[in-house]
Amino acid sequence: MTVQPIRLFGDPVLRTPASEVVDFDKELATLVKDLWDTMEDEGGAGLAAPQLGVGLRVFTYNCDGFAGHLVNPTWTAVDDEQQDGEEGCLSIPGLYWDCVRAKNVVARGWNMHGEPVQIEGTDMLARCIQHETDHLDGVLFLDRLDAATRKAAMKEIRAAEWFDGGVPTIKQSPHPLFGGAV
Repeated sequence: MTVQPIRLFGDPVLRTPASEVVDFDKELATLVKDLWDTMEDEGGAGLAAPQLGVGLRVFTYNCDGFAGHLVNPTWTAVDDEQQDGEEGCLSIPGLYWDCVRAKNVVARGWNMHGEPVQIEGTDMLARCIQHETDHLDGVLFLDRLDAATRKAAMKEIRAAEWFDGGVPTIKQSPHPLFGGAV
């Protein structure tokens, strides 16, 4: 097992868009294993490569009875239905806020061997796919919160024991906000 340290809110790698994977090789397989082992060790539903300090478009997931990984993922909403529910992040430990997401999505990408993969997700799996893909775009779920909730979230983060006191960056999401204000 190769558990890696998770980068915390304020680390610039979390705000940097990740690069496409072009080599489906042993290093990619090692990254997927490290992501999996770290996600499992931390009890997360998903983990994206930038959270380990690696700027590649890869994430792992294990929620709602579905588990795996996606390389170079994209997703689309199946319909206009939304969900509003509690969301957290291993890079913002111990803190949770309600966040609006698409309820039903289809994600497409590749596995670590370069074979095409398609995942249909609803509820928690849909939330996970969107959350982890956001990480690959340098977006945190805080960016999707309404202004009042985001202000309260930032106050909680600044008071958190793990926060180093740096100036956090809030970023405009490149994806539809599904009713959430930025």
